[in-house]
Amino acid sequence: MSGQLGWRHGLRLVVVLAVLGAAAFPLYWMFVTSLTPSAALFSTRPQLLPRLSELQTYAEAFTRIPVATWLLNSAIIAAGTTVLSIGLAIFPAYAMSRFRFRGKLGVGLGLFATQMLPEAMLVVPLYAIFSDLALLNTLGGLILANTAFTVPVVTWLLKGAIDGVPIEVEEAARVDGCSPSGIVLSIVIPLVAPSLAAAAVIAFFHGWNEYVFAQTLLSAEGLKPASVGLAGFVGELSTPIHSVMAIGVLYTVPAIVFYLFVQRYVVAGMTAGSVKG
Repeated sequence: MSGQLGWRHGLRLVVVLAVLGAAAFPLYWMFVTSLTPSAALFSTRPQLLPRLSELQTYAEAFTRIPVATWLLNSAIIAAGTTVLSIGLAIFPAYAMSRFRFRGKLGVGLGLFATQMLPEAMLVVPLYAIFSDLALLNTLGGLILANTAFTVPVVTWLLKGAIDGVPIEVEEAARVDGCSPSGIVLSIVIPLVAPSLAAAAVIAFFHGWNEYVFAQTLLSAEGLKPASVGLAGFVGELSTPIHSVMAIGVLYTVPAIVFYLFVQRYVVAGMTAGSVKG
């Protein structure tokens, strides 16, 4: 019996390692390609191991190309979009979950309707509005534009999570003298922490990867995010593939680190009530 269990455990381990390898292989291939000279990229024999002697590609990315500025701008945009989206969505989500008011269904449908319009359709009117408000060529303006697209999704996500919070918990806090805002901030938010983490992932990756608004609303070189800067390497006649891959690795790693950091809170929240004391 123990031998059969060991065989099943080994099989599961092999399957998990295979899935992890398939998921990590694209990043590894980007790293190998970034360290492969252009002349060797199109050889008949693929380069499977990285050439560590070509690490100067990454040094050149920081010396000849403003990659550090691009990554910093992307981090500011993504972090601002995440914080602003959650801050603007938490109270409407609570209101839609707990209160009954006229037009509640219309508000919910209106939030859904915002997701039906592609960004490309809104670029021209948004550009005109931002021009009148002096928000062009500002990271704050781009954060606002991204937040407008993420708030509806975050609101519905948090609304569903708040629906699962027992109303008796809030009633007990209200009896103890807790204010309405205190109930949301001190009681509800900790209980929906896993959903907050999921909402943070959605908002962060939208701000990190967004291209259309960034390309349109920002024209100053010092304000470009990495998504726009990386796309600028695709030339009409030639494209430095190894440089593109090097910047792609630098662009991907921070997003993976953020996801791994937030994932622990999602898993912790999901398993918090699975063990009885």
